[in-house]
Amino acid sequence: MPPKLDDILGQSTAIEALTAAMSSGRLAHGLIFAGPAGVGKSTTARALAAWWLCENAGEPLAAKSRKSAAPSHNACGSCPSCRLIDTGTHPDYHLITRQLIRYHDKTGKSKGIDLSIQVLRPELIEPAGRKSSLGHGKAFVIEEAHLMNAAAQNGILKTLEEPPGSADDRGTLIILLADQPESLLPTIRSRCRIVTFAALPAQIVKAGLTQRGIAESDAAQAAEMSDGSLGGAMNLIEDGMIEPAKDLCGRLDRLIDASGQLADDIGEFLKSAAEAFGQKRIDKDELASKDAATREGLATYLRLMSQRLRRRLEASSAAGSPTAGKTMENICRAIDAIAMTDRYLDANVNVAVALQQLSAALRGSLRRSG
Repeated sequence: MPPKLDDILGQSTAIEALTAAMSSGRLAHGLIFAGPAGVGKSTTARALAAWWLCENAGEPLAAKSRKSAAPSHNACGSCPSCRLIDTGTHPDYHLITRQLIRYHDKTGKSKGIDLSIQVLRPELIEPAGRKSSLGHGKAFVIEEAHLMNAAAQNGILKTLEEPPGSADDRGTLIILLADQPESLLPTIRSRCRIVTFAALPAQIVKAGLTQRGIAESDAAQAAEMSDGSLGGAMNLIEDGMIEPAKDLCGRLDRLIDASGQLADDIGEFLKSAAEAFGQKRIDKDELASKDAATREGLATYLRLMSQRLRRRLEASSAAGSPTAGKTMENICRAIDAIAMTDRYLDANVNVAVALQQLSAALRGSLRRSG
């Protein structure tokens, strides 16, 4: 059965905004679901698309008589359209990802680092201009829309502004999922309604994990590390990152407590852990970019380091001991060093060089007042 809007966890503000628009018949044809990765944007988009295409729920935006006095905000789950959504074979539901470049790049060499017009043209622009197969409209969901390059964003402007549709169906619904909505052009944002999704409380993340069969202890650890992302917590578990992350945080604690005097090389540990993560991605998908996957793993470990340091900062502030001030200064400098490393990686600096700089910066900053 397709997901239901009523079942989305921890996003009451976003769901209320959507259902109000649905009830009033003013649901925008172009929507941006903005917020952190893994907090329910994708599930909500699928639920909304299922409702849009359902034969028994909602109504076309053009005024038509409702089939019931109390319209549902959920797909019925039983009509032919819902069954096709559930099996992933609905001809009018289009899920667009950057990895689709592999089907459209004739060289077969593309790694799909960004979302290009080579994907958007055949997957969105062209099918949006055709009549729907089942006569109930069309729905398009663009994952990682913030990774669209400039040509792709400019290429879909006309489709967003005037989504094609015929009088006998619901028209075209386009939903962009964006972890970084500021990366979208102003012309894209102005043509869509932005619906904001928030980070989830840790208890909701933990509950979501246990519902999926994750052991309670693992669920608690992943929820603590997830920064409010259920999808992120699942990835930490599936990618085998929980134990390396715990080891990393222990090393970081020891380095801080010893004022940078330990010989423990966090840079080398990070390099090894990130490369192991990258190799796992290659084992799953041989066309994936090893360098991109390694940088993705490293970015996750850097985020976990910053998270650990922020918690140490809060604990030191609450302690109010005579040495708390120096400890807090040390931690702030360490956070700055990690942020700088993240910027180096965004600038495509060599991973080994960036990590050498991080190790030196951590020791140097911690020793200043140690």
